[in-house]
Amino acid sequence: MDQLLLNILPVPQKNFANFVAGKNIEIVTSLQAFNNDSVSTQLVFLWGPEGSGKSHLLESLTNTNIEKIEDIQQFSHDQNRELFMLINDIKSQNKKLIITCDRSPDELNGIDEDLHSRLKWGLVLNLSPLTDEDKFQIIKIKSQENGYHIEDKVINYCLRHLRRDLHTLINTFQALDEWSLKSKRAITINLIKDLQRENII
Repeated sequence: MDQLLLNILPVPQKNFANFVAGKNIEIVTSLQAFNNDSVSTQLVFLWGPEGSGKSHLLESLTNTNIEKIEDIQQFSHDQNRELFMLINDIKSQNKKLIITCDRSPDELNGIDEDLHSRLKWGLVLNLSPLTDEDKFQIIKIKSQENGYHIEDKVINYCLRHLRRDLHTLINTFQALDEWSLKSKRAITINLIKDLQRENII
């Protein structure tokens, strides 16, 4: 059986239009306003668990006046000092900055009170991860948009037994559609189990 390469499928450009907001619609609206200069906010602290869409939303920000810093939970003491100075510069130069993290400012360890205060100076936004129900609906919509049909039980099986992050799930179903056309087999749980046994998905 040929190798099923999930990464051969083109990755669509990430933007606000193709971000699945789920419970985060107000956050998306706030970031669009931040991107369009329709609010005076200069600093955004965007936090949430891995897979909640932080990188997607950062890529959606096209305003060249916005500086972007990711994953500050990994920063060293020296990097934290540089971040503190950068926030001060952003404030004085009328520029914009968005920072992402996997936890809230109050949960960050090893930062001093000055930086903690600066991180909360602007807008603090907490992303909620997509639920399985959200992912189910997204996969149904994506399959309809791409012209193939997937039974509900197949989607539920994949949500239980495959990698659960949304990007991988969508790419998996697109690749399964290509495979089913090539092999003339419907997308079924048995097909997926066969591919799993051969470590193809």
